[in-house]
Amino acid sequence: DVQLVESGGGSVQVGGSLRLSCKASGDTDSYALGWFRRAPRPGSEREAVAAIDDDGSIYVSPYLKGRFTVARDTVKNTLDLQMNDLIVEDTAMYYCAAGRLPYKIHIVNAVRELDFRSWGQGTQVTVS
Repeated sequence: DVQLVESGGGSVQVGGSLRLSCKASGDTDSYALGWFRRAPRPGSEREAVAAIDDDGSIYVSPYLKGRFTVARDTVKNTLDLQMNDLIVEDTAMYYCAAGRLPYKIHIVNAVRELDFRSWGQGTQVTVS
């Protein structure tokens, strides 16, 4: 069973940067690790931010490319999300997740929330 703990959230001004870190425990060698977020507005859905598969394939939301980057350390079993040039719309609860994907990220260039079965508690990011 994979357990995930996020850290690094907080409040930041528009244009600032934050680095989120996800620490996984358990064997994640065959898992994709990803970041998702849910905005605070009513009815918002959890959206994929970025992910790295077990083969190193990287997905970053096309809406966030250029500002967000993701990195995975297989030795430390961590997944970091670097967020730059933050805007108010980046305000959300950010979740780390792990799952075995039935597709290859580099082929479909997408990830689905339903394929991630293990989730962290989330870390809040507020941009104002």
